[in-house]
Amino acid sequence: MLLSVITVAFRNYDGVVKTWRSLAHLAREKNIEFEWIVVDGGSADGTAEFLENLNGEYHLRYISERDNGLYDAMNKGIDMAQGKFAIFLNSGDIFHPDVAQFVRQLADKKENAMYIGDALLDFGDGTKIRRSAKRGWYIYHSLPASHQAIFFPLMGLKNYPYDLQYRVSSDYALAAKLYKKGYKFERINGLVSEFSMGGVSTSNNLELCRDAKKVQRTILRVPGVLAELSYLLRLRTTGKTKALYNKS
Repeated sequence: MLLSVITVAFRNYDGVVKTWRSLAHLAREKNIEFEWIVVDGGSADGTAEFLENLNGEYHLRYISERDNGLYDAMNKGIDMAQGKFAIFLNSGDIFHPDVAQFVRQLADKKENAMYIGDALLDFGDGTKIRRSAKRGWYIYHSLPASHQAIFFPLMGLKNYPYDLQYRVSSDYALAAKLYKKGYKFERINGLVSEFSMGGVSTSNNLELCRDAKKVQRTILRVPGVLAELSYLLRLRTTGKTKALYNKS
């Protein structure tokens, strides 16, 4: 199994269906074997019934039960996954139509790096902004790619899962920890996914910035002055992004 696509959902039936439809972009490449792992938080909105009726399409496996939040659910997905690499495409996130061209290149890649690509940020009013992947050193300020455009080596995830002490920045903490453990970032050209603004990591602006500074100090060992400068820059840039989202 080359790839595990992990989807976390809670009371978002429409989002799960939207994500499922986008898997067709990956499935059209016949030599890419992937599985779809869905972790639903016990929603009573028909999500479990929809998944059951798919009869295992895309090697689907799912659970629907209460959890301790987003990152706890993601860790459940990691435990269930069996692929060489894993990507988190949560309910409502979708694969870009060109994703198969990107994933095809993973087949010959070693499991000693995080492979990153570009993503489209959808503001809901017809505005879409491309977030291009950056160089690996950018991790000292922020994620060098959108979380939905990072292909993680699964064994790395199983050894260093999401840390639940970070309520809104555990994705940044996980990537930072993997980076410090020797998993470098390797960019592959191409669009991977599209996602709507307004999720956990874009709606809790102040807490996001505080969490990120904690990651920089405790995991990345960034000097205090530089971490403070990064904090102020992040506060400004995420504030602008949030303002643009709210305007839409």
